[in-house]
Amino acid sequence: MLTRRHFISTTTALFSAPIAGAVWAQSDETAAPATAVETPEVATAPEVAPVRAPTSNPRMWSSWDARVTPANYDPATSNPWGLHPRFLPQRVEANDGLVPGDIHVDAVARYLYHIAEDGSAMRYGVAIAKGKLYEPGTYTIARKRKWPTWRPTDAMIKREPQTYEKHANGMDGGPSNPLGSRALYLYVGNRDTYLRIHGTPSPRSIGGRASSGCVRMVMAHINGLYDNVAEGSTAFLYAPE
Repeated sequence: MLTRRHFISTTTALFSAPIAGAVWAQSDETAAPATAVETPEVATAPEVAPVRAPTSNPRMWSSWDARVTPANYDPATSNPWGLHPRFLPQRVEANDGLVPGDIHVDAVARYLYHIAEDGSAMRYGVAIAKGKLYEPGTYTIARKRKWPTWRPTDAMIKREPQTYEKHANGMDGGPSNPLGSRALYLYVGNRDTYLRIHGTPSPRSIGGRASSGCVRMVMAHINGLYDNVAEGSTAFLYAPE
């Protein structure tokens, strides 16, 4: 199992219906018209409106970004969310041998590290999955999206129908979407695991265990991370010891 011990050496460096009508019967030219007979009406099923797929309007992205970014934003000091200061973005030293561009998630300390070319790492506070829903492992960031749409998984709907069934057809992108402003999609090979590293409209959950499997970040923080993460990078989610 991929454990935190493999990575951490110190706490600071890792870093149609038919038409009804009349039918006239006539045997020859002198025959009188027969009684009009109405064709029986054929019952048709009511039309069902197609389910609209969730969307995210790119014309709104800039204004949404502004809505979730504090005024005069400084990643290291801005904290309108009331986070513990250690969960604010910080540049730290990374351990030797770590691959630039990769992401490492420390499930114990609730940190995400993004390794830089110069041997440092950007560290962010995160929330991880509640209970046994956290899935340690090695993943490929196969896709990334700004202001993504979202649909709960079938397992989530079955587990908590009162919470998720109303979103079974998906939810448009926007500030109240559970995936927030940005999402990194974690795959194993060509298989989508439905795990994400994503922004959250519940920033006070950072530092805790709150999600249904994903790694959560403050939206302003993941906005800063997102542009520096390349598709194809590796994400390591370490198991709590």
